[in-house]
Amino acid sequence: MEAGWSLSFVRLEALLRDLREIVTSRVFPAPRAVLFEAFRNPQQLVSWWGPKGFRNTFDVFEPKSGGRWRFTMHGPNGTCYPNEKDFIAVVPEERIVFKHIDPVHGFRMTMIYQDEAGGTRLTWRMRFESEEQSAKMADLIAEKNEENFDRLEEHLMHSGMLAG
Repeated sequence: MEAGWSLSFVRLEALLRDLREIVTSRVFPAPRAVLFEAFRNPQQLVSWWGPKGFRNTFDVFEPKSGGRWRFTMHGPNGTCYPNEKDFIAVVPEERIVFKHIDPVHGFRMTMIYQDEAGGTRLTWRMRFESEEQSAKMADLIAEKNEENFDRLEEHLMHSGMLAG
């Protein structure tokens, strides 16, 4: 009977999962305030945002509800990727929500900061405008978000902000 219930919950989870959403999560050995500040502070964010090998030039960065974020990501091969994002909600040390404006793959990003034993769980929930967009981007985004988390962890380590 227990096995039957477990299987039922697995099936229910699959049905309830939003197929437009890609979720990436990691626990960092740092308090929520430190992780939140690493995003909110443009001098920190510019050093770690994006996949491995990328660098950024920020033109506008207003991390507040109704604020804008305009920047260019410079790829390791020299390609420039203009980015346009609008902040929907910024709740210090709890969550950041922004809309990534792009005609090819628009999405809504929700960044959630949660206390967890030994640090903070940072979860990125990227909800695409369609299941097709999400499916097309899923493998690439999973890999690149992990690279982004690696860069954040490296930034925190080199800045001396990780818990011992």
